[in-house]
Amino acid sequence: MKNFKFKINGTEYSVDINEVEGQEINLDVNGTPYKVTVDKELKQKQVVMTTRTAPRVSAAPSGVVQTSTPATASKGSKVTTPLPGTILDVFVNVGDKVKAGQTVVLLEAMKMENNIEADVEGTVTEVKVRKGDSVLEGDVMVVIG
Repeated sequence: MKNFKFKINGTEYSVDINEVEGQEINLDVNGTPYKVTVDKELKQKQVVMTTRTAPRVSAAPSGVVQTSTPATASKGSKVTTPLPGTILDVFVNVGDKVKAGQTVVLLEAMKMENNIEADVEGTVTEVKVRKGDSVLEGDVMVVIG
């Protein structure tokens, strides 16, 4: 089970993702269970706070579940932006060792702060963004070798 904290229009929500099966996600929002349907099938390991698309959510009170698909290449794993937004902070530098799941960038997208996490363990070989940068979906932010 994954737990996320969302602040939407000044209201805080605690979201527990209990189960992901295909396009169906069973989750609790502030203790109330909901079944949401996303626009494409997800694998269990894809449901993380880093985002690729903001799927349509039915029944949840203004909640958004976000997903990520790690991008990899022969030169290392590329951490890409899941949505257009603004870089609020960069937590790594070239040469830093990171673990899978470690937050490397804080991205503001759709008025929400999103922790962007490394999808692999390794050493940061490139940091392509700085605090304050505007980014588009799919832009490479960090490369991990």
